[in-house]
Amino acid sequence: MIFYFISIFSMILLSPLLLSFIKMLKMFLLYKRPISLLQGYRDILKLLTKEIVISKESSSIIKIAPFLTLSPLLLVLFFLPPIVKGEYFVGFVDAFTITGLISLSTFFLMLLGLDSASSFGGLGSSREAFISALVEPAMILTLFSVSMMANTLGLNQAGVNLSSHFPIKHTASFIFAGISFFILLMAENGRIPIDNPETHLELTMVHEAMVLDISGFYLLLIELASSIKFMIFASLFASLFMPFGLELPAFLGVLVFVFKIFLIAALVGIFEVNTAKLRLFKVPNLLGIAIVFSFLSLITFYVLGA
Repeated sequence: MIFYFISIFSMILLSPLLLSFIKMLKMFLLYKRPISLLQGYRDILKLLTKEIVISKESSSIIKIAPFLTLSPLLLVLFFLPPIVKGEYFVGFVDAFTITGLISLSTFFLMLLGLDSASSFGGLGSSREAFISALVEPAMILTLFSVSMMANTLGLNQAGVNLSSHFPIKHTASFIFAGISFFILLMAENGRIPIDNPETHLELTMVHEAMVLDISGFYLLLIELASSIKFMIFASLFASLFMPFGLELPAFLGVLVFVFKIFLIAALVGIFEVNTAKLRLFKVPNLLGIAIVFSFLSLITFYVLGA
């Protein structure tokens, strides 16, 4: 049990490093001077020393919502597939539970944007609601499809089953689900081509618009929630769609898991460098592709058995 809690704490500590790694890789590929890998931790320390400024137009929601944005994501960390075999202690957790908790975090973030003193917050919240309405059905279908291939509805047990008995005969369904989930990973974490996390341009920003008026410790909580959400999606992708390394000894298993999540982060960075951001009304086309692939995964699994 001690190793279990250490692994959860380590994932929280690693999450800012992942986003710094993506930014560093993008700057390197664009022939710019890369930032330090420790920049995420420096930003956290800087925000700890900053004053919290609250507009007179804001309500008490602004003091509560940052904590409620972070807490569901911390809870999801305990429901993820294990890093090492036999490590997890949580019982049955299905796709609806994890998707619901992530959506709950997004809801409080949107509420924070709506409570903002500027119009940018409402603009960002409406865009986030628009994107989330398309992401959540596809995510449930994708995770449900993978669970079916693993012969269990519990996602934590699904990671173990896929590692020990990979469904080779369902490779086509597996690939379709993997493509769908990668698109959802980009969408839910506000990455290009859905959103640009490095912009403050009114016409394009979604996530940044909701947190534009947040400062100090409250902004730290939001940024930490953003990095933990990316870690959750990277961990799910690594455990469900790259199911190897679980049978190794604990130390080697952890090293393989860290390698997998950094590989996923590298793929995200490379994809962003080679992709342009979509117009807002083009986003449903991309998320529609994710929904189609999730349906294809289920249909191929049930009808063709492939």
